[in-house]
Amino acid sequence: MTVTITWLGHATWQVQTGRHTLVIDPFFDGNPAATMAAKDVHCDYVLVSHGHGDHVGDAAAIANRCDATVISNYDLCLWLSNTQGVQKTLGMNLGGSATLPFGRVKMTVAHHSSMLPDGSYGGNPCGFVLRLPEKTLYFACDTALFGDMKYIGDMGIDVAVLPIGDLFTLGPEDALEAVKLLRPKQVIPSHYNTWPPIAQDARGWAKVVEQQTSSKVCVLEVGEALKL
Repeated sequence: MTVTITWLGHATWQVQTGRHTLVIDPFFDGNPAATMAAKDVHCDYVLVSHGHGDHVGDAAAIANRCDATVISNYDLCLWLSNTQGVQKTLGMNLGGSATLPFGRVKMTVAHHSSMLPDGSYGGNPCGFVLRLPEKTLYFACDTALFGDMKYIGDMGIDVAVLPIGDLFTLGPEDALEAVKLLRPKQVIPSHYNTWPPIAQDARGWAKVVEQQTSSKVCVLEVGEALKL
């Protein structure tokens, strides 16, 4: 079956595989890069990497309306259940994996922070490896560069989605080094151009990556999809 990855703006992604739709770090309402509203999103699973408002923003509203399961760190799932009324959650921790109807999800390390919008503790920030029947995807989410990306790469990554915006996450230079460690077949830039402080030339970065690595780069426009 075909896997489709769609950039929905900033660090928000949709993955469609078989009968299931996943949304990662849903931030629509209040997102200047979004081209759709949270009320128009339909999914079965919501994956949240950490507690910042530009990642957890619309997770509860979407999960409650769609009867979707939220997958995140255990502490953030408790917050969603106790304060946002989310009924279906799967709380995990770094290094853990779970088998679900769409495939297997592994929670990976991310070097970042995770305070929730109300100041509550947001648990450990993370990335996700999705082992789907068709492909293996890695969403680094908000992170700095770290050497253990090499071991994530050893899983055989078909597509890696990496932030390149700098200031709060990997910038272009460190994202290039991440590609060298991960060795994905394809890489897609994320978390850039939403606001001026994280403005980047993604196509210029793509040229450098393809000159220095064997990975192919797919630069998507907001709303554009990549079929695998």
